[in-house]
Order: sequence, then structure tokens, then C-alpha cells
Amino acid sequence: MSTQHSALSTKHTAESRLRIGEIELTSRLIVGTGKYATFALMREAIDASGAQMVTVAVRRINLDRPHEESLLDYLDRSRVTLLPNTAGCYTAEEAIRTATLGREAGLSNLVKLEVIGDQNTLLPDTTALLEATRVLVKDGFIVMPYTNDDPIMAKKLEDAGAACVMPLAAPIGSGQGIINPLNIRFILEAVSVPVIVDAGVGTASDAAVAMELGADGILMNTAIAGARDPVKMARAMRLAVEAGRLAYDAGRIPKKSHAAASSPTEGLVVARPGHQRAAESTRSS
Repeated sequence: MSTQHSALSTKHTAESRLRIGEIELTSRLIVGTGKYATFALMREAIDASGAQMVTVAVRRINLDRPHEESLLDYLDRSRVTLLPNTAGCYTAEEAIRTATLGREAGLSNLVKLEVIGDQNTLLPDTTALLEATRVLVKDGFIVMPYTNDDPIMAKKLEDAGAACVMPLAAPIGSGQGIINPLNIRFILEAVSVPVIVDAGVGTASDAAVAMELGADGILMNTAIAGARDPVKMARAMRLAVEAGRLAYDAGRIPKKSHAAASSPTEGLVVARPGHQRAAESTRSS
């Protein structure tokens, strides 16, 4: 292998990692653990996704009944990093308390921070989210806040110490894909921390689009768990995320309003019909 090729390979390997705080992941797909028919199916889908980080809802784990079967029994913690989340919290105080409970139970000092502002839309309460982010960062948490697709709030969360920002693609569980791709681009320009698109993905093409925009990663749950075949969808999402990132790294061609020949025309001799008939007449005389 040439020195130049070796350097390029090393560079590509480094760029292919997703870094959140002190954690490095080679997979840019993060998946959830909810809504599966069985824990065994959940484990199979996670394996198919290739994800190295999985979210677990602190409030849905029987922390006070350790001898009962739990989704934690089906997760190989030597292979996946647990990302506790504060799903179901509607105030900053509630989210802070839930995150602290998860850490004290030995889950992680990582937290996917959710503070929901409306029960119907499940959109985040960004004011409470920012408040909780500041408190948890000071308390030593690696905070990954789920927020709306607002570049101003994304920058405020970064300034508050968030390890990344997680803007929604669309409302949670809606499967609509990225509704405002321009806002995602604005967020990517506004912050220097990783941008992980979260919520609203429906199928593999949605994941590819998110990655092609330049997102550093993507988090999903319902799109996989709610699919007719979760294991197949998990593999599709894995391939889509990889393909989208490769396409982003490769750089798409610019869009044009007119056609452009795919074969080079420089140096070609093109005989017009009239000239061809004249040449044939001269040869026959």
C-alpha cells in the first residue's frame, strides 16, 4: 500500500467515527429499545442495525425490582453503550430527577435529555430543555438534548455545554421524514458539536437524506420497531446511514437546469448530414 493511500485510509477511518464527549462510535446509527413485540426481537433488530449506542427510557426500567426480567437483560453492554433518556418528562425538574436516578442506578452519565412541552404534538419545551441542560452539565452529565429544528436554540444548547444537539426531523413517531431540510442545514452551520437527527424518520430513504445533508448521526426507534419486519428494516437503516454518509463525504454534483452530456465531447469530429452526403458524392464520382 502506498504512503498516500495509507494516509487517505487513516483519514477516512478517523472521519467515519462519531464522537460524543469521550465516546467514539464507528456506527452513526443510534436506536431505541421501545415498542418491540418481545425483548428477543428487540435484540435481533439491534444486532441487525449495527448500532453501538441504544436508548433506554429510565422511567420504563424496573430499577426498584432488579430480579424481574428487564430489557437490560437482553442488551450486551460490552457491545453497546446505554443512552438513558428522560422520555415522559414535562418539566426541567422532572427531567433532572430522572437523569439523576438513572445515573445512581448505574446506567450511565450520558443522558438523552427530553422535556416535552405538549402532550398532543410531543414537541419539546425548549425553555425547560435549556434550563435542564445547564443544570445537568454542571452536575457532570454528558447531555444530548432532543430539540426542535431551530438553529438559534441549537446554538444556545451548545453554549450551555451540550455534547451534541438532536433536532427533530418531524414530530416523534410521525414517519414523515425531514420536513425542513433547510433548518437542518442552518443548524449544521450554527454549531460545532455533532448534529444527530432525531424523531420522525419513517424509512431508509429518510435516513439517507438526513446523512446526505451532513448530519453526524441519526437516532430512531419507531421506524424500526414499528415496521412489518423490524429486523429487515434495521438492516435497511444501517445501509442507508452508511450510504448517506459516504455520499456526503464524496460530494454530490451540482444541480443544473439543463442537460449535460455524460460522455466528453472535446476532440470529437461530428459530421453533419449535409457534409456526409457531399463526401459520399465526391467518392462515387
